[in-house]
Amino acid sequence: MKAVLKSGSFSNVSLTLGGSKSESNRLLILQALFPNLSIENLSTSDDTQVLTEGLKATNNVVDVHHAGTAMRFLTAYFASKQGSEITLTGSQRMQERPIGILVDALKSLGAEIEYLNNPGFPPLKIIGKKLENNTVKLKANISSQYISALILIAPTLPNGLQIVLDGEITSRPYLEMTLSLLQKLGVETEFAENTIYIPYTEQVDDATIAVESDWSSASYFYSLASLSSKSEIQLSHFFNNSLQGDSALVSIYKMLGVETQFVNSKSILISKKDIVLPKTLSLDLVNTPDLAQTIAVSCFGLGLECRLTGLHTLKIKETDRLEALKTELEKLGGEVEIDSTSLHLFKSSRIISNQVIDTYQDHRMAMAFAPLSLKTNLTINDAEVVSKSYPGFWKAIGKAGITVDLVY
Repeated sequence: MKAVLKSGSFSNVSLTLGGSKSESNRLLILQALFPNLSIENLSTSDDTQVLTEGLKATNNVVDVHHAGTAMRFLTAYFASKQGSEITLTGSQRMQERPIGILVDALKSLGAEIEYLNNPGFPPLKIIGKKLENNTVKLKANISSQYISALILIAPTLPNGLQIVLDGEITSRPYLEMTLSLLQKLGVETEFAENTIYIPYTEQVDDATIAVESDWSSASYFYSLASLSSKSEIQLSHFFNNSLQGDSALVSIYKMLGVETQFVNSKSILISKKDIVLPKTLSLDLVNTPDLAQTIAVSCFGLGLECRLTGLHTLKIKETDRLEALKTELEKLGGEVEIDSTSLHLFKSSRIISNQVIDTYQDHRMAMAFAPLSLKTNLTINDAEVVSKSYPGFWKAIGKAGITVDLVY
């Protein structure tokens, strides 16, 4: 399926976005460990559905398709579930994404995990065991999902878990989100001087947790607002004290002329203001790497130079996002330089029209480029990939005034 987008004007709109995929997936693991947890406003994303089905699996093979979070979280979950025997696999791209750091960490705790094809990569054969060792040491700059996978199972380990992190932490807000969700269940946690400690917790009190809407999904509407001449968008179920690191987009997009107002306890109103834009937008996104594509495309559409650093995890996502961004921005007339950790977009005064954007099976590539339709006609290949995190995306931007023709 292709999405053919025609440039046009923006319409003021009020939307309710789905629950955060990041929060939902963490809560699903916790619910599997503590069944007296109830969840409201669960994400409808493909990734969350894949994780839900994986946790229900009654046969010996679990296929997570493209869902990296599910691969990492289920690896830790099944490794700690005594009596389980699971083969955990995924798509061809998933079998190219490294898992060795997490497997090594789990093995140091006593897990029994075997690589079925290439060492360090899925598919995995996992035999669940009681993990009695209680200390693991990891490099701090690894993907936060590896560490969160360990944090989530920690309360059920018989001796608890101490995680010692060496160096500068990547995506710290995601670790703090995971710990905060444990705390909401009454699990004690400590996080000080790069050491995380979670004690064994036999049971938790009955609890109901409502999932906040997804700030990553909101980022595409911030991009639309930044590229519009005038706009007003109300988004429901967002909190001022968000657990999500991507809520940092409030301060980031303020530099691009987008103001945010919390109009009540559960909604935000974002609007475009006339400001003098910076000559260069320089950001360290080590804590919010999932915003990189959206920010780069916004800056390109505004004709701004931008320098984004802290992007070392982007090469192991659904695609190599740095290479993909460079390729697709250059189709549109951009000049981009990348290395293994950063992206430099040079100032540009033109956008080449009627280009076809490839998405590389990456939902964020599709959604990040869509707001450029305010500036030029675009076609986006494999448009259905948005269902990985935001199934209603094309309908939502249609409500915002973008002309979207889905061609099958």
